[in-house]
Amino acid sequence: MSESDDTAVLAERVREACIDAALAGYEDAAIAGLCHEGCWEAAISAIRRLPVAALTAEPDDG
Repeated sequence: MSESDDTAVLAERVREACIDAALAGYEDAAIAGLCHEGCWEAAISAIRRLPVAALTAEPDDG
């Protein structure tokens, strides 16, 4: 795999993790009764809490 392929794979992994975290954070906040702005803040907070080291580590093939 070339370096640009590796970069694309990493970028896709990070993008998916951010989307998943934001959706979960927003949904959890909405269930808790927060307003739209509160849900948005929870979504951003969830992205900020993502473990960067885990996202950039090489995935296990096994």
